[in-house]
Amino acid sequence: MLGKILLTLAVTAIMFFVLRQRQIAESEEFQSKDSNSPARQAKKRTDTTLTKDLRIGAYLFLILMVGLGGVLYYYQWRDDRLVLTINLYRTNQAQPTTYEVYKNQLNERSFVTTDGITVTVAGDERMEVLELDR
Repeated sequence: MLGKILLTLAVTAIMFFVLRQRQIAESEEFQSKDSNSPARQAKKRTDTTLTKDLRIGAYLFLILMVGLGGVLYYYQWRDDRLVLTINLYRTNQAQPTTYEVYKNQLNERSFVTTDGITVTVAGDERMEVLELDR
């Protein structure tokens, strides 16, 4: 997941510099042209206003997407870090064995406890997951 975030940041930074260079080149082009005619000045004002509006819209969209991505990542991380209690019922034992597991470490027939112990559930054992509906 960290790789995806770094890749997104790298692409964003590259695009920022590309757009910045384009903006600098366009501003130099506008300065070099004859800007005395009234029609050209009106067109320049319209283009500048449109460019500013598009830039503001792009920044707002970028902030929205980064914020939404951060919020969704946080909720997924918080859900994965939820501690579940697992009771493992074996046929030869009267009392179940209890384990605590992070939700993202729980698989169909195995899990890794919070202590780092890997437990594989056999075919004749029954696994009960508590606190899953939280």
